[in-house]
This record gives sequence, structure tokens and C-alpha cells, in this order.
Amino acid sequence: MANSSDHTTCVADSLLQIEIELRRIDAWESEPPSPEALQSAQPFAVDTLEFTQWLQFVFVSRMKVLIEGGQPLPQVSGMAPMAEEHFRGREESGAALISKLEEMDRLLSGQP
Repeated sequence: MANSSDHTTCVADSLLQIEIELRRIDAWESEPPSPEALQSAQPFAVDTLEFTQWLQFVFVSRMKVLIEGGQPLPQVSGMAPMAEEHFRGREESGAALISKLEEMDRLLSGQP
């Protein structure tokens, strides 16, 4: 990809926006879940973590390692639908976070 540096920069910016939004809705945690909870084999660790915990401690953490190490980024993503499901029926709508995740999904999937 000729613009892989630009693409990586866009993904890094999007990742920062996700972190900012998690902090804004008070879903950013100072203490990580147990190592056992982080070892879940289920998609989004639905059996051991809240979706926002998975975002912070799995997705954001792993993406930072990939970006900082110059490693290939995932080429498919579908987090926004999971976020919509997570926030359904909750007091906090999560609309801004869902929007940020839609942007990340587009970036990782190579959509304009």
C-alpha cells in the first residue's frame, strides 16, 4: 500500500478518538481485569468482560502495540454493531463512541 504511513496515522488518530470517548463517558478504567478474564476465547470476551473493558484492555492495547511496532493492522473490523448492542437499553446512548467505532471499522476494512 503506497500510503500505508498515512493509513496508519489515520488509524492511530481514530484509536485516540476512541480512547478519548471512553474517558468522556467514564468507561475508562484504571485497573485492568484479571489475567484470566483477558484470556477469553469468545469474541469481544463477552463471557468475561464488559464491551468497554474489551475495547480498552484488548483492542486499544493491542492496536497500540501493532502501530508502535510497525506491524500489519487488522484488515477487517466490525465493532460498531457490538457497541450498538452493548448500549441498547442503557442510560448512556454511546452514540459518539459508536460513531468513532464505525470510523475505525471503515479504516481497518479499507472502506472510504
